[in-house]
Amino acid sequence: MSRTESLSPIRVNLGTRSYDIRFDSLASLPTLLASLGGSAGLCLIISDENVARLYGDDVIRVLGDGGWTPFPITIPPGESSKSIERLSWIYDTALARGIDRSTPLLAFGGGVVGDLGGFAAATLLRGLPLIQIPTTLIAQVDSAIGGKTGINHAAGKNLLGSFYQARLVLTDPQILQTLPDREWSSGLAEVVKHALIADASFFSYLEVHWNDIIRRDDGVVPPLVHRAAGVKAGVVEKDEREAGLRAILNFGHTFAHSVERVAGYGVFSHGEAVAAGMRAALHLSRSRHPTLDFTRADELVSRIPVPSGLHDLKVRALMDGMQTDKKAKGGRLRFVLLDEIGHAYIADDVEAGLVEAAWNHAIESG
Repeated sequence: MSRTESLSPIRVNLGTRSYDIRFDSLASLPTLLASLGGSAGLCLIISDENVARLYGDDVIRVLGDGGWTPFPITIPPGESSKSIERLSWIYDTALARGIDRSTPLLAFGGGVVGDLGGFAAATLLRGLPLIQIPTTLIAQVDSAIGGKTGINHAAGKNLLGSFYQARLVLTDPQILQTLPDREWSSGLAEVVKHALIADASFFSYLEVHWNDIIRRDDGVVPPLVHRAAGVKAGVVEKDEREAGLRAILNFGHTFAHSVERVAGYGVFSHGEAVAAGMRAALHLSRSRHPTLDFTRADELVSRIPVPSGLHDLKVRALMDGMQTDKKAKGGRLRFVLLDEIGHAYIADDVEAGLVEAAWNHAIESG
């Protein structure tokens, strides 16, 4: 039995919309689809050009052998595909193929594909069965879990979307071995975030095994993915629609989304922006909680590579860029802060001067 196959499923408990995160190879896909009920037929596969080139033929063959009629829809890679225009094109393509409400939509890719494909599934014919098959580290531990779907708008990131839960998440950590180094290190930002907000012992594990993690050692990658995904699932099932607790998953994100917007979407990867944002959020946390083990937390986050272009961004522009954050409530920005490693909370009473100092820390030490 492989290390992946030995990982137990994680159940996301949401009443009648509960589902499993299964850790297995792509070859298990027909069996897992059959376990959801219904008969084999047409299925849509949304992926980007990079994933389609590496794995598209294999998935089409596996599904075909299982009696399915796969119909691939391939999009350009990158954040620019999370647009109204690309979503409309997917609508046109899928509807022309003759789908019905039983047609599964497989979002086979990273965060962009999961967000865009998930939103398409949520809105086509008022809802198609959605299967998330995440292929990046960020997607496997974060974005493919919990039902957030959406696209970007000129006014900000992910401003158009919906909560729409998958019927199944199929995670194969072995796929991560083909990720470019930048994609891998970018994904580690979300892994570290999960440890910082909810699991102090996991944070210690990351510190001890960091060199093996960077090398993608087969002995550490599957358990790392499983543990980080478990943090996300545990938070989601307690607060599906971000009414309270789930907001802690946005640690560093209020800062990160401003970085992405000011720099231009795609200049920094999402994970790189989150890494910078977490350093700002840690600085802000220390200003309110002097006993926070800031040095230890900041040191690990600083080991996630962020391009030097961060130095070119102006603090005033970044401050202004935060004002359109969709997580603001009543015009007040909400920040996720730590009072200790492994415990996060929400604050909406942070002074502007402390936010500016946090930005300066992230930029000057980045």
